[in-house]
Amino acid sequence: MARRKQSGKSQAGRLRIVAGNWRSRLLDIADVDGLRPTGERIRETLFNWLTPTIEGSHCLDLFAGTGALGLEALSRGATKVVFVEKSAAAARQLRTNIGILEARGASVLQQDAAGFLRNAPGQRFDIVFLDPPFALDALEETCRLLAETGHLADNALVYIEDDRSRDEPELPQRWQVLKDKTAGNVRYRLAQATGSN
Repeated sequence: MARRKQSGKSQAGRLRIVAGNWRSRLLDIADVDGLRPTGERIRETLFNWLTPTIEGSHCLDLFAGTGALGLEALSRGATKVVFVEKSAAAARQLRTNIGILEARGASVLQQDAAGFLRNAPGQRFDIVFLDPPFALDALEETCRLLAETGHLADNALVYIEDDRSRDEPELPQRWQVLKDKTAGNVRYRLAQATGSN
């Protein structure tokens, strides 16, 4: 049986870092139902948007899953990423991958995203990645909690990924959408939280 030629894309069950210090590194992902990394083309577009702000930033990867967004941020110069993931298996694999990469500034918390936002005072982030499982329908509530709990630095950027067939979640009043795109069944946006606490 012929083997398919590698196209530079992530293999099934693996995650490929797109750019930065760990460019093209392949990492295993946990076998968890519904777990899917943000696509490479979407990540490339997102981090092109973030180029002026990613260096030295403090990031929060809520619903971290494979950690694709937070690991990409670290690879491209973020100073700190807090990964929050509810699944024990996904959190365990993420810790393993962070160890393989010898990633500094990375911490993994195995807990519910809403619980983290309600119970982790004093942590403020420049960039937040929101890519919950599409079936969860958690974006509107999560954005509200982010706006109310003081986790956003002044003019923080919030990346939001969702199923494009779903109604867009209502964003907090002082958030402004800077970028808005679709790719396949995915809608993804970058918002700025102006006037954050």
